[in-house]
Amino acid sequence: MLDQLVKLVEQNAGSAIINNKAIPNEQNNAAIQTVAQQIFSGLQSQAQGGNLQQLAGMFQGGKSLSANNPIVNQLISSVAASVASKLGISQQAAASMASSLLPTVMNQLVKKTNDPKDSSFDLGSIMKTVSGNNNLDVTSLIGQVAGGNAKSNPLGALGGLAGKLFGKK
Repeated sequence: MLDQLVKLVEQNAGSAIINNKAIPNEQNNAAIQTVAQQIFSGLQSQAQGGNLQQLAGMFQGGKSLSANNPIVNQLISSVAASVASKLGISQQAAASMASSLLPTVMNQLVKKTNDPKDSSFDLGSIMKTVSGNNNLDVTSLIGQVAGGNAKSNPLGALGGLAGKLFGKK
């Protein structure tokens, strides 16, 4: 998953990293790697902190994520702190970069997760990877988030997303 996150950050790094005067060009790749790693670590922290339902809910299609989303907000803070520390740029410049880049990257991640034609990310794999639990019952979790009973209505209100979980890509 980390490799796909790196590619996703690279695709969206334009003005936030590549054309950012605060980040020297020779550090662009390190910045991209750091952002992707912090997103992954942040999602892991959320999962391990017991926020699996909130994470799964965040990935439901149709919702636009912003810095107001508590998970995105926490990711922005951790990315900014890590980039500032690792690259030696100001906290203000790192925060500005993270604030402009993270909502875009997270929205793209959600979009790709919900796109049945795009197999680069799927919710089941993401949830199992970030939680470290290969036996996680993702179908039940999604049913809970969707407000349905996973046994009687495992698809809940998720439509195409649930189709991806069951391998109908």
